[in-house]
Amino acid sequence: MKTGKGARAGQYLALLAYLVFLAFPFLWLISTAFKPARELGSLHPTWIPKDPTLANFRQAFDEQPLLDAALNSLVAAVGAALIAVLIATPMAYVMARHRTRLAKAATGWVVVSQAFPFVLLIIPLFLVLKSLRLINSVPGLIMVYVVWALPFALWMLVGYVRAVPAELEEAAAVDGAGKARTLVSITAPLLAPGIVATALFAFISAWNEFFFALILLKTPEKQTLPVVLTHFLGAEGVADLGPLAAAAFLATLPSLVVFAIIQKRITGGMLAGAVKS
Repeated sequence: MKTGKGARAGQYLALLAYLVFLAFPFLWLISTAFKPARELGSLHPTWIPKDPTLANFRQAFDEQPLLDAALNSLVAAVGAALIAVLIATPMAYVMARHRTRLAKAATGWVVVSQAFPFVLLIIPLFLVLKSLRLINSVPGLIMVYVVWALPFALWMLVGYVRAVPAELEEAAAVDGAGKARTLVSITAPLLAPGIVATALFAFISAWNEFFFALILLKTPEKQTLPVVLTHFLGAEGVADLGPLAAAAFLATLPSLVVFAIIQKRITGGMLAGAVKS
């Protein structure tokens, strides 16, 4: 019993240390965003600003078009998430329910494709978008984000589809439900957590993406938020730390808000008790 309590205490301590490790950069970012210039240059930095100010936020909005960049990022992220989920869901269902050699090969290719570095993809993508006249456009960026997010989204959804017992669909067929009715009334509701989790992954991946946006978007009014954040760096690499921290803090909020809203949907156990063994 003592050994079990000691092991559990050790697990809690390890978890607490991990949470502190994850939270430290974000908490320091918030602290920096509210510090005045004299505190930012202090040789003895403090966690809590002694004289908190909103001047960094006002300066950030005055210096850079943050609202326009945030709108571009939102359009690109939402568009990529929706399209990726709409394409990946039926593909994942077919791959999970029909385990042929072709489906296994496709699953393997999906996993292998995640190992490709960005540099190998940017030139072919650039040439394709150029031929389609989608360079320096948000729709072109959405297409790239869909291509990049689709393999992992497909891999995630295949696992969720396989977790839905096939017996439920067979029982619906016995009761006279057609294939379409079964998919809409039985399978789709059970896949909702997986679809939401996949959409969240695609959204956050597109919202935070920097490399493709930097290469493909040249016009300032079309650039996304991660690219605009680099404008707070001077010619010699010296950062305007206060406004940069304020803008970076605002850039992290949408991901946190989206996750907070839908985190209740990303839970296991929805299938508990659905099928008796």
